[in-house]
Amino acid sequence: MKRIITIGREFGAGGGELGRRLARDLGIAYYDRDIILRTAKASAHLSPEQVRRWDERVPHEFGFTQSLFNFYSRPLSEELWDAQMRAIRDIADKESCVIVGRNADYILREFDHCLRVFIHADRSWRLLRMRDLMPDTPFDQLESDMDTADRARRTYCEKMTGRTYGDSRNFDLTLCTSTLGIEKAYALLKAAAEEL
Repeated sequence: MKRIITIGREFGAGGGELGRRLARDLGIAYYDRDIILRTAKASAHLSPEQVRRWDERVPHEFGFTQSLFNFYSRPLSEELWDAQMRAIRDIADKESCVIVGRNADYILREFDHCLRVFIHADRSWRLLRMRDLMPDTPFDQLESDMDTADRARRTYCEKMTGRTYGDSRNFDLTLCTSTLGIEKAYALLKAAAEEL
């Protein structure tokens, strides 16, 4: 039977790490940034560079940035969203997989055998974890990157889905890695995925 696990996450909470590990242990495909290329292929109008630049972000569609879209067709944000939906649904139609980010929980909300997960953690824990993972990056840069990523994901989710980012009512399972730790969170995630 096919298994689909979507993982939404806060920056630094460990969602990508947990997703990669789960996919490896279950012997299924893992998708994260590689969805960028699939999204570009799903649209005749988008380049991989455009998709990469606006990955999990809302393009500004006014002022000088209007050159990002054609006045006679849809705005870039809609083109990106539709292409991403097609790519994610195509993946989920074909194989068991773990998909991290990109509002896959919402895009696949009508799919059977889909476990929707959100990984979060306390801000200070996430910063300390990222400092351990990226010791050469200045702490203030890590903090800025975390705030920027979280804000972009929140805005993108709200604009494209109408939902509140990280709202537990939109998920089957939410895990707080700062409380549970990575190992316990992984054990719970794996147990839930194996029950699909």
